[in-house]
Amino acid sequence: MNLREIHWFKFASPQNFYFLAGKMWPWFAALATVLMLVGLWISFFVAPIDAQQGQGYRIIFVHVPASQMSMFIYLVMAGWAGFGLAFNTRLSGMMASALAPTGALFAFLSLITGSLWGKPMWGAWWVWDARLTSELILLFLYLGFLALQASIDDPRRADKACAVLALVGAVNVPIIYFSVKWWNTLHQGASVSMKGSAMAAPMLAGMLVMVFAFWMYTIAIALLRVRSIILDRERHTEWVKHAVE
Repeated sequence: MNLREIHWFKFASPQNFYFLAGKMWPWFAALATVLMLVGLWISFFVAPIDAQQGQGYRIIFVHVPASQMSMFIYLVMAGWAGFGLAFNTRLSGMMASALAPTGALFAFLSLITGSLWGKPMWGAWWVWDARLTSELILLFLYLGFLALQASIDDPRRADKACAVLALVGAVNVPIIYFSVKWWNTLHQGASVSMKGSAMAAPMLAGMLVMVFAFWMYTIAIALLRVRSIILDRERHTEWVKHAVE
């Protein structure tokens, strides 16, 4: 089938997207599982010991992907929320709501693994470093989004209120990313950039595989969660009654 012949806009309907998501999420879940197993094997059994940080550096194979995904998911969530606010599309708010718990999970995981890495490297579990503080604010933004969503009974009103919060909070993401360059922080700079990588090849391979694994997990769990949200919000429609039979 020619991709140009597919009417993509029809999937803006919650009903059509529900069935599309049902076909897609198992594939992404399978990819996430395989990539996660391969990535952990490379990270903990193939990658060499770091000359300066020893075995403790291996936590970055979870910390870095989690940190990246916590920022990226927020931007995608804010994008969906803003699109829904501008065009009053129902699916947009549902997608934003589906992404928020996973973003909060990754932000929390980023802070926990960062603390575990920081204790032997800095001698403290926590410091009020610019990047750490802005990442903590990101976690609070996610939690605030979820709390606001749950506090408003009308889903459409909740989507609009959460969209405003998400768009305002998006300002924090570039602060997290550029904080190391803008301020004199304890947090080390990026080891991988467009100019190249300072990491050994096995380390870089493990890092990239883990990043892709986290991507696949995020897509799979968001698609699975949005199906539940669609069923809940559309539960009074005829097609939902037939779908759950």
